[in-house]
Amino acid sequence: MKFLNGIEPAYDLTYSDVFMVPSRSAVGSRLAVDLATSDGTGTTIPIVVANMTAVAGRRMAETVARRGGIAVIPQDIPIDVVAEVVDWVKQRDLVHDTPLTLTAHATVGEALNLLPKRAHGAVIVVDGDERPIGVVTEADCQGVDMFTQLEQVMSAELLTLPAGLDPREAFDRLHEGRHRLAPIVDAGGRLVGILTRTGALRATLYQPAVDARGRLRVAAAVGVNGDVAAKAKELLDAGIDCLVVDTAHGHQEKMLSALRAVRALNPSVPVAAGNVVTAGGVRDLVEAGADIVKVGVGPGAMCTTRMMTGVGRPQFSAVLECAAEARRLGRHVWADGGVRHPRDVALALAAGASNVMIGSWFAGTYESPGDARTDADGRRYKENFGMASARAVRLRTAEDTPFERARKALFEEGISTSRMYLDPQRPSVEDQIDAIVAGLRSACTYAGASNLEEFHERAIVGIQSFSGYSEGMPLHQSW
Repeated sequence: MKFLNGIEPAYDLTYSDVFMVPSRSAVGSRLAVDLATSDGTGTTIPIVVANMTAVAGRRMAETVARRGGIAVIPQDIPIDVVAEVVDWVKQRDLVHDTPLTLTAHATVGEALNLLPKRAHGAVIVVDGDERPIGVVTEADCQGVDMFTQLEQVMSAELLTLPAGLDPREAFDRLHEGRHRLAPIVDAGGRLVGILTRTGALRATLYQPAVDARGRLRVAAAVGVNGDVAAKAKELLDAGIDCLVVDTAHGHQEKMLSALRAVRALNPSVPVAAGNVVTAGGVRDLVEAGADIVKVGVGPGAMCTTRMMTGVGRPQFSAVLECAAEARRLGRHVWADGGVRHPRDVALALAAGASNVMIGSWFAGTYESPGDARTDADGRRYKENFGMASARAVRLRTAEDTPFERARKALFEEGISTSRMYLDPQRPSVEDQIDAIVAGLRSACTYAGASNLEEFHERAIVGIQSFSGYSEGMPLHQSW
């Protein structure tokens, strides 16, 4: 990456402080751009879901991996639960989604509680042999008593598709039959999945992130306290595809000791560690055994570190410096935090990141853990919280004595509750990924880059005023 006119700033920059200028390009189509990363994680799009309890769960991990990214299961989840989640994700299909199911005698209320769990927006009604006999959507449940049985409201006109059907043919069948979705059945007619027309399209546009056995990839995190080596070994034995050693202040002796302990296990998967914001931090973590260094202190939407402590660094400059040092050492960085628009993802990659971690942005989606709630204005939202907040600390210290929990809860650097509203136009994480990938592909074509390495090499970035940033914002009504 180069700065416009060769002028490097004397101060640090956020993503909003910079812009990218177009260059002569021979890339004729956005679809010709290869977004696969080279940091060993196996991602085919440069997106990592942050290890936040309110963001990264099994639904998120499955969905994001199917589109080419990877999710990091948080460190405050019990190891046995993480192992169960990893096993579950690895059994998911690469094309069709996991269905929501109920029996014909279940109620409309039960269906309404399930529907927000998946973006496909349907509950498949099954018989005792797990064969689909009907479909229920939210529209079917409107104006109906909550105790009404599903057999009275379901649509029995089903189009079923066989497992293994080519996505293009599946789309054609759905289109010809004027169906938005269809249950996927095995040779015995038993339900194994669900596929929407949009899902069939996405299956032709994205390449899943899969391991050597063709199963979806998933990562998991471990902290720096306690017996780190033992916890890490359990995660590795569970079959994770990337191990993340995580703490808010990554440039500390505990982190270095934890990394050495993990590296002594001789893991066969990449080890990511952080967070840091300086070249010195990158050098020390790489020397201790990190393959990937997480960059970012304070830019996250749930993080109060900068306002509480004054510590941190504007994210664009932090990524730029850390990525340069990691490349010199033959390693990689993830840009963690501060991403609020597709442009920010593109700029982080232009600065040299191999992947971009996203947390709060994905909290307000169907796939994030937790139940969708409705505010007084009828808007749907999910609760989000920072991983250094008092709420997260309570979860991580559940096994401590009441005295120790009380002491630790006095100090927090994060928001304990925040409403993340579901975008009515893009309520699914797949919708958000579509927007990010579309913006990133276009950014690559503007730079004349056919892959992410070329994008970093060819990107030319300038510095702008707040007025320059505002000028680039669309207007949703006339001025």
